[in-house]
Amino acid sequence: MASLYTHAFAAVCLGAAISPRRVYPRVVLVGIVCSLVPDADVIAFYLGVPYEHVFGHRGLSHSLVFAAALSVFATAVLFREARWLRIRTRIAAYLFIVTGSHGLFDAMTNGGLGVAFFAPFADTRYFLPFRPVEVSPLGPSAFFNPRLLPILISEVIWIWIPWAGIATATYLGLRWSQRRASFSSAA
Repeated sequence: MASLYTHAFAAVCLGAAISPRRVYPRVVLVGIVCSLVPDADVIAFYLGVPYEHVFGHRGLSHSLVFAAALSVFATAVLFREARWLRIRTRIAAYLFIVTGSHGLFDAMTNGGLGVAFFAPFADTRYFLPFRPVEVSPLGPSAFFNPRLLPILISEVIWIWIPWAGIATATYLGLRWSQRRASFSSAA
């Protein structure tokens, strides 16, 4: 798996693109949580569920179906007030992207059994053709592991820098679009 730091970083980066005029801390915080939730499946190891099972690590909780369900549920429950109505669709899309990116980043690692992107409809697990990211150890020891530095360096190179570029381009594109719209309406 990619480290928890990287999954959270993705949520923070893209959080600014939700609304170019204002960053919503609540949305970003929920995004961080959603980006980390798929790894709650490690509990399956303690329950005796085999890694390769659909409920095992990188199974259903790393799928696109799970990302869609979690994003819709979190948006409906946590952003139901009228003040969120205008951007609720963007919030759901953001939560889907950050939750779904979890599986994408894990599929870039050089370890594990792959990611069940299409669970529960298919059990096949996938990796990306290019897997440059060092796999992070599971569990609390991952935060105090001497191997963490090379893992983080590979994540910075292959995930953080490109993701920050995508987030910046998205933010600037939305900002440009809003300025253009306000300029057109003023004319």
